[in-house]
Amino acid sequence: MMNAAPVNDLEYVWSALGGDSALPVRVSLLPRRDALEARLPVRELARACVGACTLAAAELGARRAGLTGVPGVTLDDGAIATAFVSERHLLVDGRAPVMFAPLSRFWRTADGWVRTHANYPHHRARLLAALKVAEEDPDAVGAALAERSSVEVEEAVYAAGGLAVALRTPEEWAAHEQAVAVARRPLVEHERSDTVRARALPSLDGTPLLPAAGVRVLDLTRVIAGPVATRTLSLLGADVLRVDAPQLPELADQHTDTGFGKRSAKLDLATDRRAFEELLSAADVVVTGYRPGALERYGLSARALTERRPGLVVAELSAWGAYGPWRERRGFDSLVQAATGIAVIEGATTDGPAGRSPGALPAQALDHGTGYLLAAAVLRALTEQGEQGQGRCVRLSLARTAEWLMTGIRPGSEESLACDTAPRDDAHDTADVYDAPDAWLTERNSALGRLRYALPPVSFAGGPVDWARPPGVWGADPARWV
Repeated sequence: MMNAAPVNDLEYVWSALGGDSALPVRVSLLPRRDALEARLPVRELARACVGACTLAAAELGARRAGLTGVPGVTLDDGAIATAFVSERHLLVDGRAPVMFAPLSRFWRTADGWVRTHANYPHHRARLLAALKVAEEDPDAVGAALAERSSVEVEEAVYAAGGLAVALRTPEEWAAHEQAVAVARRPLVEHERSDTVRARALPSLDGTPLLPAAGVRVLDLTRVIAGPVATRTLSLLGADVLRVDAPQLPELADQHTDTGFGKRSAKLDLATDRRAFEELLSAADVVVTGYRPGALERYGLSARALTERRPGLVVAELSAWGAYGPWRERRGFDSLVQAATGIAVIEGATTDGPAGRSPGALPAQALDHGTGYLLAAAVLRALTEQGEQGQGRCVRLSLARTAEWLMTGIRPGSEESLACDTAPRDDAHDTADVYDAPDAWLTERNSALGRLRYALPPVSFAGGPVDWARPPGVWGADPARWV
């Protein structure tokens, strides 16, 4: 049977997005045991993030289609759990993706552990330079790290432009100046950016209901969280154009997994400014996923963007937040898990002096969860524009999502929710335990080959069930709107 929502976590997220408190009752949950099992309440985080995103989509769709009520939203733990590890389920012509490079891992140091990230060639080179290791030799890297303290490694690698963080306990992180700055901020920061009335979106008709149809999204994101947000907006009908610098390499499998529904172009902001400004002049939404300050030298801060394109929605994503001593540091999900104490909580008990070896969440849940929150914030901003006009700016960070996971969510019990009977999807009639992802995987052909991939977990009555187009080759599309 289906369990009627809202749950407290969804209400919290919906409130953080500025949503109408009466709407979460439109959400129903199909719980499945063993989905995203962890010591921390990952399943509850995933439900709330996907639920808020789906509700925001249904709300915008109802407004644009002139419906008298918001369509019902269904949350299925199976679909959510599968989507939260979509990169692991991807197959390209039967080939599984490469997840992490050999130098992206936990290492023992003289006083504990450090987590490195070296999936990209330039980050790998900077890590090796900081450690004074000539070649990509894990044994040599391990020996160099074993001679230094974790914080010493963290500072030296960061100074060299690389990525490494010391493993901290939750208590150590809570006392850190960056953690204090993060905890003071709301989960979702949002503000009006100007007083100019935004472009009115046309009414919708036809099926499926695509709430973001006709919305042009300029996608300046990389890795997982930002691309998950824009992948979700493309599912909902947005024209998403991802733009990357040609000199920055991209991981092919990662781009494939998050590229559904989008087009992809290369554009050098140092030499192709006219082309970028033409894109900006017709954009409705710009989503950025670079560390704070990285785009400012190109005049791409939120303020600068909205000055040149009044009425724009700007969505900014970062690892550590746009405040505090780490505001300009690069970061990824795995590094945030290590720094904030998540890796200690999820680690395995040992007999060694450290007491516990570092672990990880069952998914890159900070990335995926924040990605759905970011998409939700954009959708709510578009709804608010339709009511009030004016541009909007929204900001989220992986570290703030981590803080919420660790201190703001309590593991839920489905039995504590009111129950309501509702018809089930025939494919899920007997499923109360999440034991295989097959029901939420599908295949299709693409320019990259035959793809197996996870279906989207965003599900509301009358809405889309899959992306309109598969991903294409990185950078192969022209840098213009269709």
